[in-house]
Amino acid sequence: MMSFLKKFYPLLAITAVVIWALIAIAVRRAEEAPPGAIVLRIGHWQLEASVRDAINIMAEDYRKLHPNVHIVQDAIPEMVYGQWTTTQLMGGTAPDLLEVGLGVLPRHLWLQYYNRYCHALTRYANEPNPYNAGTELEGVRLRSTIKDGMRWTYIDEMQEYVAIPLAQFGVRIFYNRDLLKKLTGLEEPPHDYRAFIDLCQSIRSHRQADGEPYTAIAASKYHLGMWESYMLDGITYPAIRKADFNRDGVLGGDESFVATRAGLLDFDFPPYRARFDMLRELTEQFQTGFAGLTRDEAVFQFVQQQAVFMATGTWDARGLQEQSGGQFTVGVMDFPRPGPDDPRYGKWVEGPLFEQPYVGFAFAITRTSPHFEQALDFLHFMAGQKQNEKLNRIIGWMPSVKGTELDPALKAFEPHLEGVIKAFNSDLGGETWLKWMQLYSLYQVDQLSFDELRAQFEPFYKERGYQDFMEQQRDWRRGMHLDEEMLAGLRATALLGQGGEAESAWVKYRSLTGLRQVTPEILRSRQLHLIEHGPRDAHVGPYDYSPAVLQKIRARLGAGDATP
Repeated sequence: MMSFLKKFYPLLAITAVVIWALIAIAVRRAEEAPPGAIVLRIGHWQLEASVRDAINIMAEDYRKLHPNVHIVQDAIPEMVYGQWTTTQLMGGTAPDLLEVGLGVLPRHLWLQYYNRYCHALTRYANEPNPYNAGTELEGVRLRSTIKDGMRWTYIDEMQEYVAIPLAQFGVRIFYNRDLLKKLTGLEEPPHDYRAFIDLCQSIRSHRQADGEPYTAIAASKYHLGMWESYMLDGITYPAIRKADFNRDGVLGGDESFVATRAGLLDFDFPPYRARFDMLRELTEQFQTGFAGLTRDEAVFQFVQQQAVFMATGTWDARGLQEQSGGQFTVGVMDFPRPGPDDPRYGKWVEGPLFEQPYVGFAFAITRTSPHFEQALDFLHFMAGQKQNEKLNRIIGWMPSVKGTELDPALKAFEPHLEGVIKAFNSDLGGETWLKWMQLYSLYQVDQLSFDELRAQFEPFYKERGYQDFMEQQRDWRRGMHLDEEMLAGLRATALLGQGGEAESAWVKYRSLTGLRQVTPEILRSRQLHLIEHGPRDAHVGPYDYSPAVLQKIRARLGAGDATP
């Protein structure tokens, strides 16, 4: 007997732990919901107490309308959420409602999970939300009640809506008001880029009690992208005129590659160089070794009053206030950007930065859920105008639904809806993206100059990028069968329907055929022609016009010889 126990002790111990865990989970779930109740599990990575409290309150409100439905939360730490999600989905044990979109899983994995394990919600996105009855949104289709039209949860490759977002987020700079005044004498920081950089350099000249210098900006690899998106990238907008071949106002990774391969654009493009010069000036204000730090380490430095500034989003607003513990006052400011009069970068500034309304806290319904109707109804409930306002007021976030009241403390986070967008995009995926990230990481920590980065990456980008570009084209075409299936359904409705139904189906059929089948093929054909043969004029992009055309425009506008 002893030999048997010694031989199989590890297996027996593991089995006992698993059985104990299963029993503990079952007992806990039984305590949370009575026998015979419909239990909806909702999985997310928001460990802030306010989020869990808000969902519990919404669950109580919902149970007043549906007494037999009980909500159980699975709140999972962010660092392991990707692994947990993968295990739950593949094991068939995923919660009914699953928060999606976290960056710890690559986008292509999320795409596979949406396709295999989540219900498409397109039909319901185009129907009214019943919980908006009695409001100005009554009768309005669900996606039109969300501030971004549910664009973020629409997956182009699937041509489906896969989740419903419940909160809007914004990013701004938080600062320690008391430390700022102590070190600089200022009540508020400047909003001009040049003055802000000078202020940061002044802060770094001061010493703490232990002799260590103060840090101007607490940052990490997590925070860098916020500074890039909201402070630096707008200066690259002039590249739109060189590479926006489909004229949709956005520079895609494929368009950037085609323009570079065809000789219309390169990494020495002056606005690009200016953007990287700005990055160098900015990262000099970060703490040493920021690229190897995590989000929490930067937050710790900020709340310990060792740094004056930190960029983050509304999701951290309440937490930073609480962590300050009354020791200092937290202020919020917009990102300082160079203006047209900036002596170094002003000539590339064409306007303020446009900020896409960013909604998130989005939940999909998993295919393993035995209670699809109840899960959808609870999502509808939390996305109702009144309920969504209450949910986000408890958490301290901004509602995702139109017509809701915003906490005055969050007014500074409202997006700027007029301005220019970024036009730098080196993302082709594959080996090209890996090479870029390796070199760009070295540039961030000043181990490569911009000229060295360009010399190493641009030849690789032009040659290896062609393979990644062609793979990208194949990926897009793999989804064409979904277009064909949808068009076949519309065509059948148009042929068999009558009156307005048939007429509407024909309009949709013609529009979608042009937008999804014909036009993309024409654009891809033109891109391949530019790659193989180059442009007729190496200096003429999609928005460049010949002197003769410009003269006609001037004459038509009555501008004479005025500059267009």
